[in-house]
Amino acid sequence: MENVWHIIVAYAIPFIFTLGLLVLVHELGHFSLAKLVGIRVERFSVGFPPRLFGKKIGDTDYCVSAVPIGGYVKMSGMIDESLDESSVKGEPWEFMSKPIWARFLVIFAGPMFNILLAVLLYTGIVMTSGISVTVDPNYAIVGEVMPDTPAASIGLQPGDRITRIDGQAVEMWQDLINIVHKVPEQEIFIEWVRGGEQMSASVTTMKDLLHEIGLIGIAPVTELQKVGVLKSFWYGTLNTVDKTVMIFKSFGLLFSGKVPAKEALAGPIKIAEMTGEVAERGFIALLSFAAILSINLGLLNLLPIPVLDGGHLVLLTIEGVTRRPISNKIKMAVQQVGMALLLALMVFVIINDFLRIGQ
Repeated sequence: MENVWHIIVAYAIPFIFTLGLLVLVHELGHFSLAKLVGIRVERFSVGFPPRLFGKKIGDTDYCVSAVPIGGYVKMSGMIDESLDESSVKGEPWEFMSKPIWARFLVIFAGPMFNILLAVLLYTGIVMTSGISVTVDPNYAIVGEVMPDTPAASIGLQPGDRITRIDGQAVEMWQDLINIVHKVPEQEIFIEWVRGGEQMSASVTTMKDLLHEIGLIGIAPVTELQKVGVLKSFWYGTLNTVDKTVMIFKSFGLLFSGKVPAKEALAGPIKIAEMTGEVAERGFIALLSFAAILSINLGLLNLLPIPVLDGGHLVLLTIEGVTRRPISNKIKMAVQQVGMALLLALMVFVIINDFLRIGQ
């Protein structure tokens, strides 16, 4: 019983909180823009059916549903995952009755709200914790050694001052970066000082696939510096842009086959495990993880796959270019193909999650 309670507190609650926040914001994007352009929203659901409880206010049923790994906004006159063709009646408040630009904005708003959520989360984190700055950039003093890295293998410790690499003098931390980044997966000779004692060792750098640079697994001595609201927003935006670029590069590695899908993709079980591990480091760490997941959710939804928002945007773009509406029959077929692909992907990632647990 204690193990069950531990799993609920350590993993289930943080996972449901994080996923619920991301889904709520995503669907709020669709909902807000739909209301703004005059589209009737029939249901705003956190979770997938069956419906558990809720309340109807105006034309909209606001509810919580049983499957807590998603959510949806049901708009009048839209052929979506429900595959309900009968909902299209040509009423002025229906999705299909609105101009293409309005429909495009409504679909695009979901992923965009996820990106904006990341900006707000990072901004709040910076306002609360401050920004990390190098304490003394004039010396290459080790502040942290990551486990299972080249630096750890040769015994580098926090407080060590690196003086030379491959015979080149290292005076500032930037000197160290300039040398190591240029030699991914190559052997280098490092010299450092610890308590007045000269030490040295050879080690092979590891390669950062995203940035194509060499690393040895160390960080400088840093401290947190408080900043104001505007600077917090600026750093929050920069952090979001940086993480977005990183995720795009990750997609590139995945689609190019450089990173196997079974290593790159995580299902709900793995994400729940990761969420629980992050939550143990504190609420700020959990919010930072939620920001990264929010960016991932936004970008994944923009992929041109039927059923996802990106698939809807592709159809709207085709309709705008050809200046002819796409038939409901084609839309139904596309949605069915998309559902099959999505279900196949879900089965794959869930099986992959279980195999990882077994390992």
